[in-house]
Amino acid sequence: MQVPWTAPRRLRRVRETADLPVAVRLLLVNQFGVNVGFYLLVPYLATHLTGDLRMSVAATAIVLGVRNLAQQGLFIIGGTAADRLGARRVIIAGCGLRAAGFGLFAFGDGLAVLVAAAVLSGLAGALFNPAVRAYIAVEAPDRARAFALFNVFAQAGALCGPVLGAVLLLADFRVVAVTAALIFLVLTVAQALVLPARDVPPSGTSLLGDWRACLADRRFLGFALALSGMYALQNQLYLVLPLEAERTTGRPEAVAAVFVISTVVTLVLQVPITRFLDRRRGGAIAGGMAVMGLGFLAPALLPGPVPVLVAVLALAVGVMMAQPFVYDVVGSSGGPSRSGTYFGMFYMVSGVVAAVSTVVIGWAGPRGPLVCAAIGLTCAAGAAAHARRRAPEPS
Repeated sequence: MQVPWTAPRRLRRVRETADLPVAVRLLLVNQFGVNVGFYLLVPYLATHLTGDLRMSVAATAIVLGVRNLAQQGLFIIGGTAADRLGARRVIIAGCGLRAAGFGLFAFGDGLAVLVAAAVLSGLAGALFNPAVRAYIAVEAPDRARAFALFNVFAQAGALCGPVLGAVLLLADFRVVAVTAALIFLVLTVAQALVLPARDVPPSGTSLLGDWRACLADRRFLGFALALSGMYALQNQLYLVLPLEAERTTGRPEAVAAVFVISTVVTLVLQVPITRFLDRRRGGAIAGGMAVMGLGFLAPALLPGPVPVLVAVLALAVGVMMAQPFVYDVVGSSGGPSRSGTYFGMFYMVSGVVAAVSTVVIGWAGPRGPLVCAAIGLTCAAGAAAHARRRAPEPS
């Protein structure tokens, strides 16, 4: 039965997912659980290492750095594995490894065990992140809408995770880590039981041949470089914007407000924005990057907390405009046989550029927002140039 346009918002959101394949709906719920489990633990990990375990800052940096390096550096491995072995197997393996890694964080107190936990946790993300997106890119009839809903579920998990973690932390960090591990264990079992297996299309080339084909796709690599700025600017939710919020207000709680505002805006507006831009998708990506860049001009040129709020809102809106269509382009570029490899390469390029950009932005100090604005506007120009070259229109 058709739900009338006057139906309450919650019913309309239910309808948004009702016509998606069962597998895609499961992966939306899975992403909610993934982010709940991740943000339940990771924001409190550094405090646990330096406080509870009395590790040095250098040792703590090693553990956190290894986790990030294992994830960012191995995205291409996870993506290719999804193409070769099937996305379902890789998703299940990734969630299982994340459960094991977080379980080690619960009981490990030596550097070697904690590094092993970090490696397992990072490798897990490198496996299931590109595999989930590759699965959705192939299975969803409307990729952009599916990825918009995917972002909503992810943001909801990112909002719930730290709150639940803060409550459990009142007992002990081990309770936090065990709970996070159990969440990933439940996700592993649920996907093993419910997530349908897809036929793995024959590649016709070797593993290195797939990588060479991806690297030889100059149009895709240009697109990946242009849109790597999206992740570079998203990372500023953890650097520039919290620092500016606290500096301009003088209140530490303003940092939490940055995350809450960004998340709530995404939950409310992601699906309507994607629906509105669906027939204007040619300019949605470049427009989204331009909105992100222009938003950072506010704190760069004007004093006070209001410009910071403008930047937070512009960043959230710009990501909502661009991200679903970016994933759509990546999925269509790789096709059914190489979608995982292309997502893995896209993530790897984005991770490297985001890491370098964050160092440059941090080095720029007070001029960091100007650097962010330059990144956003430069990437918008690159995305517009890519669109003008008449890349194949995503289906």
